[in-house]
Amino acid sequence: MTTKAWTPSQILLTLLGTAVSVVFLAPFAWGLFTSLKSETEAVEVPAHWLPEDWTGQAWKALFDSGNITNWFVNSLVVSVCVTSVVLLVSALAGYGFARTEFRGKNVLMGVVMAGLMISPAVLGVPLFTTVQQMGMVDTYWGMILPQCAPAAMVYILYKFFQGIPRELEEAAFIDGAGRWRVFFTIVLPLSRPSLAAVGIFTFIASWNNFLWPYMVTNNPDLMTMPNGIATVMNSYGIQWAQLMAGGLMAGLPLIIVFVFFQRQIVAGVAHTGLAGQ
Repeated sequence: MTTKAWTPSQILLTLLGTAVSVVFLAPFAWGLFTSLKSETEAVEVPAHWLPEDWTGQAWKALFDSGNITNWFVNSLVVSVCVTSVVLLVSALAGYGFARTEFRGKNVLMGVVMAGLMISPAVLGVPLFTTVQQMGMVDTYWGMILPQCAPAAMVYILYKFFQGIPRELEEAAFIDGAGRWRVFFTIVLPLSRPSLAAVGIFTFIASWNNFLWPYMVTNNPDLMTMPNGIATVMNSYGIQWAQLMAGGLMAGLPLIIVFVFFQRQIVAGVAHTGLAGQ
């Protein structure tokens, strides 16, 4: 059996894809090789890719001196809680806007959409003042609740719910099902791709969030991975090998999430993009 020869366009696309992959993988390779150098070698000029003396000293120092286990657990707890709340709130709000008619609906929808135009950094001070007055500084709830205002996620699910045929719900209503039963047994199962995409994007955003946990907690035992890694320095300055090791450790869960859920991410984005058409 003869194999079909590649066309020039296939060769060009393959070379382009390979070049893009190298560009994206290069920082990970640099971080990994740097984490396997000594601190002295990591700051040598000119820099070189491969370590001359391979060592796991930076990884050992990170686990010995840093509270990396607590940082990891804190990030996991905060991200999972934020994702769960955002999924619940956005699904209920999106379905309510898509399927129910009530006075002031357009005004409320405008308020939700206005949230997309406001930078989270602008809300930092008023949010911190509110959290402080509620006594939630240096607590998990203080880190979790302010991240659970998902204007973009509400809009994504709102557009998806609009694309679900009303006939499916009307048939269930005729059979005696109530609004809640229709929502949980018909609408949510049909929304799995979009819910998966929303959940994954929310988890990644919460895991990578540096500014808000940095503002709301000074307790080292409550630091998340981004905040904890930022403390990896001593009186001589930043420990680059340890910093790279911590960065790889922090990015590992996100890589795992993408590798195992990339199909759901693509399907969710595709469904969401087509929902309004």
